[in-house]
Amino acid sequence: MFDSHVHIIDPRFPLVSNGGYEPPVFTADDYREETDGLGVVGGAVIAGSFQGSDQSFLLAALTELGDGWVGVTHLPWDAEDEDIIALDDAGVRALRFNLRRGDTDVSTLTEQAVRAHEIAGWHAEFYADAGLLLSLEPVLSKLPAISIDYLGMAEDAMPYLLDLVDRGARVKAAGFGRIGHDPVEAMSRIHAVNPEALMFGTDLPGTRSPRRFVPSDIDLVTEAVGGDLQRVLFRNARAWYRER
Repeated sequence: MFDSHVHIIDPRFPLVSNGGYEPPVFTADDYREETDGLGVVGGAVIAGSFQGSDQSFLLAALTELGDGWVGVTHLPWDAEDEDIIALDDAGVRALRFNLRRGDTDVSTLTEQAVRAHEIAGWHAEFYADAGLLLSLEPVLSKLPAISIDYLGMAEDAMPYLLDLVDRGARVKAAGFGRIGHDPVEAMSRIHAVNPEALMFGTDLPGTRSPRRFVPSDIDLVTEAVGGDLQRVLFRNARAWYRER
């Protein structure tokens, strides 16, 4: 498995206050213990809104997790080209924009995402409420490579999400406890449009989620995509993230 969505929360590194929420500690060792037996050979560590734009935690996590792991970061708006190149050399492969909690400057967001792609080939990842996706069309249409978190969050997002998938967007099959629609039906519809689109992730440790990952979530993926399970669990994300 290539786990496309993991948060590492290391107490050695400071957190940014985000609505008073304090995430649980979840170290690289905690992740290994919780996923033991699942055949994880790599994945993507995702910067959370509570980790701001400091890169120390992410670089430490990639070092500790080792070969096969890449990073998805938040960049400060004044990041230089050299900063992006250095992070790419360290294994960072994408920018994340959390539009549910914080990222609201759409013009600057677009400029940063386009620049990161031009410099290092990074894609942009979006965490947004279902109702916000359609309003992002002026932004998303300008970006060369994007992925959408958590199956678009709700059924209301599906028509536009499927259109994005048809245009090359990828979608995280993760966070089933967060979403408001049937994950099996959503995954089946996305997979039918583009078999390369879905990328499974555990979303561990499930910050703010009513239900965290359980191994039986993989059975839901099997139900949705049948014989293409390894494509969704491994090949799609590994290719998308240009695993180092």
